Amino acid sequence: MILVTGATGNIGSALLKELHARGVGPLRGLTRDAARAVFPEGVETVEGDFAESASLKPALEGVRSLFLVSGLGSDADILEAARQAGVEHVVLVSSITVQTHPHLGPAGEKLAVERLLKASGMAWTILRPTQFASNTLMWAASIRGHETVRAPYAATALPTIHPADIASVARVALTEPGHHGRTYALTGPEQVTARQQVEAIAAALGREVPFAEISRQQAHARMAAVFGAEAADAVLDVTGGDVNDELLMVRDTVSRITGTPALPFRQWASENANAFR
Repeated sequence: MILVTGATGNIGSALLKELHARGVGPLRGLTRDAARAVFPEGVETVEGDFAESASLKPALEGVRSLFLVSGLGSDADILEAARQAGVEHVVLVSSITVQTHPHLGPAGEKLAVERLLKASGMAWTILRPTQFASNTLMWAASIRGHETVRAPYAATALPTIHPADIASVARVALTEPGHHGRTYALTGPEQVTARQQVEAIAAALGREVPFAEISRQQAHARMAAVFGAEAADAVLDVTGGDVNDELLMVRDTVSRITGTPALPFRQWASENANAFR
């Protein structure tokens, strides 16, 4: 049994589809609201709340391998529940900032989870993706309203990754030998700026989408109101304010592990155009 947590999210939903399409099973998807979850036929749906680790016990029963996105709840409690349930292997989604910006608070939190997993006694595989293509959904309301997209660091080009590529690497790690005890930094196939992302979304929509660069101070004020000042600073640092060669590097990890080239941002934009209409 493979349990996919965050099963309705960008990575988890793609992972379930990949596993199901390849005949891997049995499969179980964990969601907070089973009534709203739509999984491939034959995938068992189980309801659980990461805020209440006791609710995860039924989900973990009989599970051999676990796909876990960190930060959805108390990772220490989740990993302990998995260990007690007899889970043998955990594929953890962490962040590339653990190696590029270890001094930042959110990166330190990710690193702490990685260490907990390594000390758990379970086999592990750690995925460290860069910026998600799906992060641009934060512009969806503005684009649907035919408003100007405003973002800082318009010229900073990051190797943004399609969530489906993270799912593909996770699928290989869960089902094929040779990936226990490995840590993989994951990126997209090319660097892309915020301005280029907006242009790709505009091309997918078949209309112009205006873009304007704003200052860090302006962006910080907007983000801090939602996420808090520390989180806003961290996000702004890794999206342009404190980039380094390690963060900007395009890696071939996806193609090496899956045998398929990583997907460009423009493909993600095309596949998700309806979210911006």
